[in-house]
Amino acid sequence: MAEDWFTIVLRLALYLDMAAAFGVAMFGVYALGRDERSLAIARSYRICVGAFAAFGIGLSVVSMTVLAKAMSGAQTYTELSTHVFEMLITGTHMGLAWCIRILALVLCILIALVKFNPTLRFVAMSVSSGVALATLAWTGHGAMDDGVRGYIHLASDISHLWAAGAWVGALLAFLILAVSSANKASNTVAILSRTSNRFAQVGTLIVVVLGISGVLNYVLIAGPSLDPLVSTLYGQLLLGKLLLVLGMLALASANRFRLSPSLEASLTSGNHAQAVAKLRQSLFMEATLAVLVLASVAWLGILSPKGI
Repeated sequence: MAEDWFTIVLRLALYLDMAAAFGVAMFGVYALGRDERSLAIARSYRICVGAFAAFGIGLSVVSMTVLAKAMSGAQTYTELSTHVFEMLITGTHMGLAWCIRILALVLCILIALVKFNPTLRFVAMSVSSGVALATLAWTGHGAMDDGVRGYIHLASDISHLWAAGAWVGALLAFLILAVSSANKASNTVAILSRTSNRFAQVGTLIVVVLGISGVLNYVLIAGPSLDPLVSTLYGQLLLGKLLLVLGMLALASANRFRLSPSLEASLTSGNHAQAVAKLRQSLFMEATLAVLVLASVAWLGILSPKGI
C-alpha cells in the first residue's frame, strides 16, 4: 500500500511538473506581446520552464526505476540490473515514450538557455515541453487499447493533458505576475490585467477540449454505462474530480467577470493594490484546486474502472 501511495505522489509530481512547463511556455506565446517577451517577467517564465524541464528529467528517472522494480518483481531496488532497464526502454511503448520525454526535456532546457529570438524561443519551448507532456499518456489508461481504438484513446488523452497543462501553466504564470515584487509598477499590473482578459478566449477553448476529451476517455475506459460512477472507487474519485473542476470554473468565472474588470478599472485611478490582492487570492485558491484535480488524476491512473 505504501508503494501505491508513493506511485501516486510520483505521478502527481510528474503531472504538475510537465503541465507547468508546457502551460507557462504556451502562456508566453498567446498571452505576452512581442515586446513583452523581452521583459523581466518573460525571463522569469523562461527560467521556470527550464527549471521544470530539469526537474522533470529527475522525476522521470525515478519513475522508470520504480516501474522497473514493479515489472521485474524485485524486492529491493538493489536487485535491479541494467538488463531490466534495457528491456523496458527498448522493448515497450512506455519505454520509447520515456526516451522521447527525456530528449524533449533536454531540448527544452537547451532552448531556455540559448539566446535567440524571444518569440521563437517560447514557441520552441512550447513544442518541446508539449511533447514531453504528451508522453505521460503512455503511463495511464490511454495506452491500454490497441489498433484504431488505441490511437483514438491516446489522441484523446493527449488532448486532455495539453488542455489541462495550458490551464495549470496559465495559473502559475498569473501567480508569478500577481506576486511579483514589481506588481506595484503600473506596467506589470497592466500586463496582468491585459493577459487575464486575453486568457478568456483561450480558457473557453481549454474547457471545451477538457469536456469532450474527458467524456470520450470515460467511455473508452469504463464504457457507456454510468453505473461505475457510483459503484466503484474509480467512479467516485472521478465524480470528486469533476466537482473540483466545477470549483475551478467558478473561480475562473469570478476572475473573468468580476476581478479582472476591477483590476482594469483600478489602472485608471492608480490604486490597484487591493484589486491585485483579491485576484492573487482567487488565483491561489484556483491553483490549490488544480493540484487536487491532478492528484485525483494521478490516483485514477492506477485504478480499474471495473473496481477490480
